[in-house]
Amino acid sequence: MAPPPAPQTMKERILQTADKLFYLQGIRAIGVDTIAAEIGISKRTLYNHFPSKDALIAAYLQRRFVHASPSDKPPAEQILATFDSLERRFAARDFRGCPFVNAVAELGPADRAVKKIAVAFKESRRLWFRDRLTELGVRDAEALATQLVLLVDGSIAQDLVRDDPAMARAAKEAAKVLLRNAGVDVGDAVMAKGRKPAPQ
Repeated sequence: MAPPPAPQTMKERILQTADKLFYLQGIRAIGVDTIAAEIGISKRTLYNHFPSKDALIAAYLQRRFVHASPSDKPPAEQILATFDSLERRFAARDFRGCPFVNAVAELGPADRAVKKIAVAFKESRRLWFRDRLTELGVRDAEALATQLVLLVDGSIAQDLVRDDPAMARAAKEAAKVLLRNAGVDVGDAVMAKGRKPAPQ
């Protein structure tokens, strides 16, 4: 039998609660008193773990900063699968957009700590696309990677306005056009550059 999961530390409980409330209701709308009350602790206990709301916001964004890893699938398939993942995420009831964009929009560009984390996250996603494109032998992988992240962010914005997961599918079709124009074969079955479709 597997051992039971380790109990959450108080710091983890605070961070998990802040993550949920900040993302679903907004950073400005949620004060530390609301987070403390949700957990059933005093504000003093919360401040023992996070000395300020700014520190808690930074920890929340760092928690959301998950580096994308390549898989063993063909690079073109990995790129287009990004948009399939977005479509599934858009369909979830708790989807409220990109937490990094939301944070910058709420707190403003003057909050340099938040903006620094947001820029680092967006750049990590762009570099992930660039590396897959480099594997495909695309000549200007830097520029195309930027265009692909614009499609990602644009589809997120459109879904938030329209509440329509099909925006991810539209972005995927646009991504296919960009990839084909760069010489990548994305046929009906998603394939890496230069691969021939299997006989029917």
